Amino acid sequence: MKNLILSETATFKEAIQLLDSNGNGFLAIINEKSQLVGILTDGDIRRAILNNKTELCEIMNSNPMTMKYGENRRNIIHRLKELHRKHMPIVDENMILKDVVELQENEFNLKPNWVVIMAGGLGTRLGELTKDTPKPMLKVGTKPMLEHIIDMFVSHGFTKFMLSVNFKAEVIKEYFKDGSAFGIEVKYLEEKQRLGTGGALSLIDIKLNEPFFVTNGDVLSSIDYEELLNFHNQENSTATMCIRKDSYQIPYGVIEVDSDNTIVSMEEKPKKEFFINTGIYVLDPKILEYVPKNDFFDLPSLFDVLKKNMKRTKSFEITDYWIDMGNSSDYEAINKKILNRNKISE
Repeated sequence: MKNLILSETATFKEAIQLLDSNGNGFLAIINEKSQLVGILTDGDIRRAILNNKTELCEIMNSNPMTMKYGENRRNIIHRLKELHRKHMPIVDENMILKDVVELQENEFNLKPNWVVIMAGGLGTRLGELTKDTPKPMLKVGTKPMLEHIIDMFVSHGFTKFMLSVNFKAEVIKEYFKDGSAFGIEVKYLEEKQRLGTGGALSLIDIKLNEPFFVTNGDVLSSIDYEELLNFHNQENSTATMCIRKDSYQIPYGVIEVDSDNTIVSMEEKPKKEFFINTGIYVLDPKILEYVPKNDFFDLPSLFDVLKKNMKRTKSFEITDYWIDMGNSSDYEAINKKILNRNKISE
């Protein structure tokens, strides 16, 4: 860590020399008490030269993201991937710098698989909230829902995205552009008419050589996408659907009778369990030949088609956090959870 630390009293030249020698493009700036007062990057140096500034206090980031000493390394790495950064200063309760965790290239482990996000929905059940804003662009905490979904994939090494857009497509395209500002690659599948979650796949115009993900643009989950992909490959599945156990308690006593109206059994307010479709899938590229062109077609229908054609389809149960932002109460629940999580991490 030594070659990543610089005193706040150092000169501009000394900062450049240390950045050049460590080759990491990052410096943690500390005061005489070893407290972190800022960070300095190659980008800060370039901007400083352009603006004719040479005082460290003027050019460093004096409010950097940090994590607490004692935090699990896996959580630190996960957070770095989420933020698309390579260095995380670790400080104690007095802001004394204890370590700088560096994300190695092998920890990025970038995957070749594409992620298709269905972001063209109208969100009519959300009423006025989506009058001028596409549902996936509604803010959850400080970021659009769609950005949270992308961040979760990025944290597992997936950086290639296709966004299927329709309603207010320009809002999404203006925000993400080509993805370079977010450290990702973004392409757009533009629906001129509503094609459904399956039909939109017919717009893919590049050759896919690896299984690809499809996810609805209104679901958040902490699922391990690497584990999901490994399951899909190990099972030699053509199409894998993520499912989740749900339940419903019938508010009445349930009576079973036979053919001559004799009561056979009675059960007071039974709880029924079942599996639901979570809107998250992994698909083999060869499924695209079963997707009709320019017709409305949803993904559950694709599974029916594949089954009739004797293709192997599997289910993957999600036991992690998952929520569907279907209506205003769901949206409020997501916002509350995200805000509480942010408070805990501050």
